[in-house]
Amino acid sequence: MIRVAIDGPAGVGKSSTSKALAKYFGFAYLDTGAMYRACAWWCLKQGIDLDAEQIDERVVTETVGEFFTGDHFDISVDPDKPAVSADGEDISEAIRSSEVSTHVSKVSNIIPVRNVLIAAQRAYIAREESADSFSGGLGVVAEGRDITTVVAPDAEVRVLLTAREEVRQARRSGQSTAGVGAEDVAARDRMDSKVTSFMTAADGVTTVDNSDMDFEHTLDVLIDMVENAIEEQEYERYAANLEDYELDEGDEALISNTNRDDSSDNGKGKSVGVLAIVGRPNVGKSSLVNRILGHRVAVVEDTPGVTRDRVSYDAEWAGTDFKLVDTGGWEVDVEGIDSAIASQAEVAVNLADAVVLVVDGQVGLTNTEERIVKMLRASGKPVTLAVNKIDDRESEYLAAEFWKLGLGEPYAVSAMHGRGVGELLDAAIDSLKKAEKTSGYLTPSHLRRVALVGRPNVGKSSLLNQLANEERTVVNDLAGTTRDPVDEIVSMDGEDWLFIDTAGIKRRQHKLKGAEYYSSLRTQAAIERCELALVLFDASVPISDQDLKVMSSAVDAGRAIVLVFNKWDAMDEFDKQRLERLWATEFDRVTWAQRVNISAKTGWHTNRLTRAMREALQSWDTRVPTGKLNAFLGQLQAAHPHPLRGGKQPRILFATQASTRPPRFVIFATGFLEHGYRRFIERSLREEFGFEGSPIQISVNIREKKKRK
Repeated sequence: MIRVAIDGPAGVGKSSTSKALAKYFGFAYLDTGAMYRACAWWCLKQGIDLDAEQIDERVVTETVGEFFTGDHFDISVDPDKPAVSADGEDISEAIRSSEVSTHVSKVSNIIPVRNVLIAAQRAYIAREESADSFSGGLGVVAEGRDITTVVAPDAEVRVLLTAREEVRQARRSGQSTAGVGAEDVAARDRMDSKVTSFMTAADGVTTVDNSDMDFEHTLDVLIDMVENAIEEQEYERYAANLEDYELDEGDEALISNTNRDDSSDNGKGKSVGVLAIVGRPNVGKSSLVNRILGHRVAVVEDTPGVTRDRVSYDAEWAGTDFKLVDTGGWEVDVEGIDSAIASQAEVAVNLADAVVLVVDGQVGLTNTEERIVKMLRASGKPVTLAVNKIDDRESEYLAAEFWKLGLGEPYAVSAMHGRGVGELLDAAIDSLKKAEKTSGYLTPSHLRRVALVGRPNVGKSSLLNQLANEERTVVNDLAGTTRDPVDEIVSMDGEDWLFIDTAGIKRRQHKLKGAEYYSSLRTQAAIERCELALVLFDASVPISDQDLKVMSSAVDAGRAIVLVFNKWDAMDEFDKQRLERLWATEFDRVTWAQRVNISAKTGWHTNRLTRAMREALQSWDTRVPTGKLNAFLGQLQAAHPHPLRGGKQPRILFATQASTRPPRFVIFATGFLEHGYRRFIERSLREEFGFEGSPIQISVNIREKKKRK
């Protein structure tokens, strides 16, 4: 049974909130304030002068005692019909009159009267423990004076509901009816505070200030508190099944952490400057990016054209945060994919606040650099010149040639060895601080992280561009265009998402070399970093082992999954039927994942992705209360017990959800649960609690009974 005690000053909405709370859980509702009002009404009816300068407290106490012990009083605990009656007459309206409101505090302030009421209130609360009571033993919500400290100090949920005086007065005024003046809450507080404390919470009582909450918000807060109490009570009841079994330290830690919070960080991204690294192919831009970041992030290979997209990273130097953008090699008068790469580099410059132009000191000044400088001058962005591959002091003279570009001092650096990079960054950050604006934001940590994964050329970059409504990444028929994971913030249906466009995972990773090898490693890292994987398939061609391997990588990593079949518009009816047959056979491992058929090129049905993504992440975050979980498994085990093995039948003792993201369940049992029975449990959990789009992990801890001493 759950007892909820709610106290607080007048005008905070105790009665309406308490009734709604009791109705929500099927609990009884006890309005102790109505009991005090009924006492005042009864005293007035008996002719007692409550306006006298000196009230005869003995007479009032005897009259109230007779009211309760003489079977004159009755109160309903039905939250839908909380009627109060005297000698069979409904006095619910009568006790709300202005006359009773004026005199109720005079009666309730008499200490012996309060003692009579406290005993009566405790009796009504205790009655709800019975299975044949109104709530059937579920619980009761009692609200009113002294309820959290005197009447029910051991209640499972104790709340002081409060609000600012002007807010409470406005609420009281709004509730007043024709002919009935609004109650002065300040005067009521002063009267009641003579014998009870309700403005500050006692130890163990939770304060809920609803000054700036509406009714629904206040109710939601209280519902959460009651649900937590139910969960704790149910947990203790089911965990008692383990008392006679041997547990190790790991078990104790696991059981004690069943209610931990798995909420993610909600930090916001802050505004920062954007520094773009540009230059012609193979001058060492990505090596410089890795050096600035302090670890290997960008793919580096001694081959022109390894970097193809503009890729951004969060960076920091000398206490200054900024956005660092790596770009593909910037060339002029090129066609095909090289033209697309150059366009991305130009976009990066236009979106940046400052630019670092990287040149190759070993090659010297070229016509391409002179053309690039003209474009940079046209952009109007401040430019810092880095002469790379100056690996020793003897080679520093090579930087002098680049004074001809008219960009100021050329900084001799070695991205490979880190030589001179500090001085370069000091100059670049100084120019960034002098820029007219800050165009970038550090990646907000509160955004849900989505990885686009699939084998090469299934349309990952096309989908990202379609969702972003602009050309964010290079798209080309050449397989493997994307090399680095590309992080982009995309707004879909009013919500921002952090998308990670990745290189396709190749069939035989151990045989890959160079850029392709590092791209594959970074794709796997992107899966580990994401929360949700959009696994893309090219529906226009047969599903391959490579496709299924990509899907398995995401599932094995425990990520939420949405299966996306691209190029659906290119399929005829025969192809669609073929895919449906494959769905029943090849995808049996992920029948719990949602499937969305789209065309990334035209945007057909891409609007269906958001709903599937939200549902998958919601499942990934879902926690099943321990009480519900054990009650469900108990019913499941009773209806479908584990098969006998060797004359013994394993029995589930206790289960808990150890974590979310993905949901992981630990079952304590008396013996080994076969894989078939575990799969049956998983299917049953999905049928009962959902988990669409999320993998479920189930582990079994076998425990033996304690040996008798």
